[in-house]
Amino acid sequence: MDIGQPSASLRLAPPRPSLARRLRLAGAAGLLLALLAAGAWATHRFLTIVSVDDARVAADMVTIASRLPGWVAEVAVIAGDQVPGGGLLVRIDDRDSALALREIEARLGTLAARQRELEARIALVDRQTESQQALARARLEVARAALPAAESDRAFAESEFGRARDLVASGSGTRQRHDQALSLLNGARQKVLGAMAEIEAALAQIAAAEAARAELLVLRRQLEALDPAERELAAQRDRAALDLRDRRIEMPFAGVVDRVFADAGEYVAAGQRLLTLHDPARVRVEGNVKETEIRFFPAGSRVTVSVDALPGRRFAGLVERVGGAATSEFALLPAPNPSGNFTKITQRIPLRVALDPAPPPGLLRPGMMVEIETRRGAAAD
Repeated sequence: MDIGQPSASLRLAPPRPSLARRLRLAGAAGLLLALLAAGAWATHRFLTIVSVDDARVAADMVTIASRLPGWVAEVAVIAGDQVPGGGLLVRIDDRDSALALREIEARLGTLAARQRELEARIALVDRQTESQQALARARLEVARAALPAAESDRAFAESEFGRARDLVASGSGTRQRHDQALSLLNGARQKVLGAMAEIEAALAQIAAAEAARAELLVLRRQLEALDPAERELAAQRDRAALDLRDRRIEMPFAGVVDRVFADAGEYVAAGQRLLTLHDPARVRVEGNVKETEIRFFPAGSRVTVSVDALPGRRFAGLVERVGGAATSEFALLPAPNPSGNFTKITQRIPLRVALDPAPPPGLLRPGMMVEIETRRGAAAD
């Protein structure tokens, strides 16, 4: 073996790779594995998941308007305020309504005083005429009781006068006896006339008392005529109270003020919108699904909702309603095709999703963009 020549084993050993090259190879392998995993995940989602990105958080936006015209005296809220139910939103100048209410209440007070006066007069006339009738009836009874006695005295006086007259004619009686009998007869006749006159007076008094009691009917009719007037004034008072109450515009429910369209000092007309509100506890998700994918979102199916503003958070939802027509059917400007040229465009069907369980109030706000996902197998349920 020649010492000056290198050995065969030394000549055939390959050079060892450097550390940097090994790291590059490991990185490339890791990147390839990541790309393969991402591709597999994307392929799995494409094959198993249907996603709708044309969706957003929605709520019932309530527009508050004034029922009455007037000057805005106070605006108690600004956009974004959380207001409890019954809280003051806007107050419209209520001086005219307050004066009208006080005027009607004063007229009602006058009417009530008139009613009390008529009731007192009815009670007074009732008592007076009743006592007059009782007195007249008692007087009539006394007169009627006195008439038979007077007639008896007159009959006795007539018989006595007849005897005295016969005695004077025969010469057996005295003139004095005749005159006494005549005087007694005249007195008895006067008593009968007086008793009869007393009876007539008592009857007339009874008739007068009955005529006076007819005033009760007139007074009662006047009292009854006040009832329609009272009901009319009561309705006017209730209307004035309603107008006064409606000039204080309050929150119909616990919610959020979205926009304010009026400022203090403005004059607003009846029906003019003042604010828009929504209830943060009753938000939902509304989306527009391609007609080719609507079969994956039957009513009652479960979906998953992700919100762009809350990355990483997902919400469970339930398809509550599927629209009965495509959104293009409700366009303000329809697209007719008079020339015959036609481009087929995939239509969208509106979808409504209820979040179950509901998120905390205020977490999701109307207009936020979301994505709705469901599994392709949902169509088979």
